[in-house]
Amino acid sequence: MGLQNIVNNVKKEIEVLRGEDVKDKEYTNEITYPDEDQAREAFTLSKQKLFGINKWSDLPGINSTFELFDAAGNKSRATIPQVGDFIKIILPGPAPENWVQVTDLRQDDNLAEFVVHPSPAPASHTENTEEVKHFFGKEASSTFRVERQGKLLKALEIGRNERINNQGVEAGNRAVVNTIVAEGGWAGFQALQWDKLTRYLVHLQETKV
Repeated sequence: MGLQNIVNNVKKEIEVLRGEDVKDKEYTNEITYPDEDQAREAFTLSKQKLFGINKWSDLPGINSTFELFDAAGNKSRATIPQVGDFIKIILPGPAPENWVQVTDLRQDDNLAEFVVHPSPAPASHTENTEEVKHFFGKEASSTFRVERQGKLLKALEIGRNERINNQGVEAGNRAVVNTIVAEGGWAGFQALQWDKLTRYLVHLQETKV
């Protein structure tokens, strides 16, 4: 390894430890149907799966737990999330719970999606409303989308501005844990989780019976 490569690697590690390394990632699965009528029918079911967040926990194998809460912090069984709702995410293994908040939602005849950002826990769940209860910083976002393009049905998880939450008030007392989770467990598990979810959203992966 040349000296410049060593220097670059050291800089990269410093950026990670300081929470300055920002990443964009995207995961997708798709399926093509014989005709548009079948694709439309499948898209309707995909929308139900997309917005049925509580059922995401039922995907087989090693999987995170997803729970929808309303803006007041009460568990919700709504079939469509609302802007301002929260989602609690519990990763497999010994890691703290993580919270995101729904900041945008849209749907039309051929597309449905919602956007979440890392957030503090709902006020009813925490005394510290400044600490972002997530291993990524609050500027990170995830967009969960299903769309139909003719006979093609597609599902995506689009991650933007993914930066480790390990600095300042935002990190609270989770700075070290967030770094370990983001660079350790989640770094290896992320592709598996979102591949499994997007497969489920286009009906290539079913929930447990």
